[in-house]
Amino acid sequence: MFAQLTSTTQRLKRTLMLATATLTVAAMPAFADMHGDKKDIVDTAVAAGQFNTLVTAVTAAGLVDTLKGEGPFTVFAPNDAAFAKIPKADLDALLADKDKLTAVLTYHVVPGKLMAADLAGKSALKTVQGGELMLDTSNGVSVDGASVVAADIETSNGVIHVIDSVVLPK
Repeated sequence: MFAQLTSTTQRLKRTLMLATATLTVAAMPAFADMHGDKKDIVDTAVAAGQFNTLVTAVTAAGLVDTLKGEGPFTVFAPNDAAFAKIPKADLDALLADKDKLTAVLTYHVVPGKLMAADLAGKSALKTVQGGELMLDTSNGVSVDGASVVAADIETSNGVIHVIDSVVLPK
């Protein structure tokens, strides 16, 4: 019985080693994307799968080339759940109005690369649109009342901070 238990243990160890090696090889491309071979802001948003509406809006506004450009940019990116808070008729009207859409989207973008740690002590951020995002770091980070739900997603041309609401210029 002891020999059978030892044999079973050895098979289990070999299976675990093989599974670990397989997972390590499978994870290598993702690791490369995170460390050195970073995608730009647009490609990172597309790959994330949670910014479909934002990518549609950026395309409709003609801002893809800008956000694929050199930058650096800090983007406070509303996820799909944030866009879902907007009534469908209002969202459709916004997507159809290129000037207004451009103003809304560029209000979510700040020149430069600002990591979460860089936001401490700031109360406002000047946007590409020209307005100011009001910043609150007293309990996490929020911009114009929208909470940052994921921070410091580094890209080749800046950083993305995911927010839970769409913010509108004043």
